Amino acid sequence: MAQILIVDDEVGIRELLSEILADEGHSIWLAENAATARRIRADKRPDLVLLDIWMPDTDGISLLKEWSANGQLTMPVVMMSGHGTIDSAVEATRIGATDFLEKPIALQKLLATVKKALKHEAVFQKKPLTLDAFARSPLLKDLKRRLEQAAAKTSVLLLKSTSGGIAEICARTLQSHRTPWLDLSNLSSPLTQEMLHNSSGGIVFVADLAQFGKLQQMNLVFALERLERHSLQMVAASTRSPTALIEAGWDPLLVNRLAEVWVTLPQLSGHADDVPEIAMMLLAHLAERGEVPVRHLSSGALNLLRLHRWQGEWAELLGVVKNLALSALEEEITSEDVERVLHRESDDPSSALAATFFERPLRDAREGFERLYFEYHLRSERGNMTRLAEKTGLERTHLYRKLRQLGLNIGRRSDERD
Repeated sequence: MAQILIVDDEVGIRELLSEILADEGHSIWLAENAATARRIRADKRPDLVLLDIWMPDTDGISLLKEWSANGQLTMPVVMMSGHGTIDSAVEATRIGATDFLEKPIALQKLLATVKKALKHEAVFQKKPLTLDAFARSPLLKDLKRRLEQAAAKTSVLLLKSTSGGIAEICARTLQSHRTPWLDLSNLSSPLTQEMLHNSSGGIVFVADLAQFGKLQQMNLVFALERLERHSLQMVAASTRSPTALIEAGWDPLLVNRLAEVWVTLPQLSGHADDVPEIAMMLLAHLAERGEVPVRHLSSGALNLLRLHRWQGEWAELLGVVKNLALSALEEEITSEDVERVLHRESDDPSSALAATFFERPLRDAREGFERLYFEYHLRSERGNMTRLAEKTGLERTHLYRKLRQLGLNIGRRSDERD
């Protein structure tokens, strides 16, 4: 059965809920205020929290926000209130609460809500995107091995030449399931001993050292000095070299400590053939988490992503995939969608694409051109194979063979379509 934390300043409510849920076979922990709830959350990692909104030290909404900001909202939370309002319920749900119970709480309502929340846990606890999702990419499989090998021997790991989304994917790869996550980049106040204690056994993450001001650098030093005490691993990313950070005014001792062990992320510009697989996995992950509608990339769209010169590297790819999913009008993302998002429209689209073919081996360039060529005519002729054969000058049998060879979806073979 589940391990449930009940947080309420009224002793009668705590005891009543505890008795009911214990009779159902659950293990129960009790907290009379936010301070005790923080400690139990850090030490016990409950499967579900029943959290009162109105408490004397810190209210439940504030505690929920704190857990969310610190990456500790790894369990379903059901809010409770005897003075509940629609506004409170909406705000709690927006922050991450899974449900809302209004006092006095009826027995059947309590049991049904707890059962529903625990079922929701499987969805709620979906792991964030890690490099495990890219097992079919030799490039990222090797990167994962390098990260794990380096992290096994140090408590501080620097990710060079990267920031943001891909850096977080790498750091999340090193995070054990359901352990805390503390992002120093989002912390605008001094780091405290309690915050580090609540993050014990987890990851301290820095999205980009180059963006850190003086206060955040002080937080960094504070965390570095206490990593071992709290069994923490720090993963810091940087778009600037250690030398550039020192020239920008960073303490050389701090920079040297951060840069003792590092992994440099591979550049997409040198691994174009991995881009389609990576893009498909990113798209699937975003859809699974509800951040974008369900979409899939056409072969033409994938080919354009492969041929694109990724000036912004990983951050650019992440942004492009998300924008494609949000702005495409149909379920299938087409090559036209990619051209639009990459700002590659011109009076002569073929001229905008031509330069990319010059960077490829002859066989790859020919295949890429043929795929775009036939995808274009398939759309313009609306899948009519008779007209397509006439337009391309190919005999029908050879045309079908060519389309299958290029991996293009022929669809319903009907020459009656107009």
